[in-house]
Amino acid sequence: MTTNNWAAFEKQEPEFAAAVRARFAAFPHHVLATLRKDGSPRLTGLNVEFRGGELWLGMMAGSLKARDLQRDPRFALHSNPGPDDAMAGGDVRISGRAIELLDPPELHRYAEETQAEHPSPAHVFHAELTEVVHVGIDGEELVVRTWTPQRGLHTFRRGNDDEPPREDVEDA
Repeated sequence: MTTNNWAAFEKQEPEFAAAVRARFAAFPHHVLATLRKDGSPRLTGLNVEFRGGELWLGMMAGSLKARDLQRDPRFALHSNPGPDDAMAGGDVRISGRAIELLDPPELHRYAEETQAEHPSPAHVFHAELTEVVHVGIDGEELVVRTWTPQRGLHTFRRGNDDEPPREDVEDA
């Protein structure tokens, strides 16, 4: 569907994509940021689904987050941090543009494939990815892995000192 969809990201960086997907699979509910009419941010809860090479965002008919995305498709999605401060699996964020599925036969097929009883008309969006970020801890270092369609994957490490972050050579 899109050139920067989940399948393209997964093909380019399969191990990184698997770690990101696992982080989202750890908990069902995540946080979506959209932009209101006045440009201020709106944060709302959301379930996501990875299916058919796409990252899907589903919403109730007429929801404010759906209206926000119809007006301005930019979004940020943050994985559920978990039950405590351990952050098992790290911290994951995805940014992009939400493209609404509007074709009635495609919507019907989506509902059949998911075996969900979506309220009619529900809003279903697939994500065009602009950035995927995973932050984790490796020993005493903070490890930030960032992927964009233009630059690919880059990994930065930072210790507990005043030294600037350093980029891993194998990603550069």
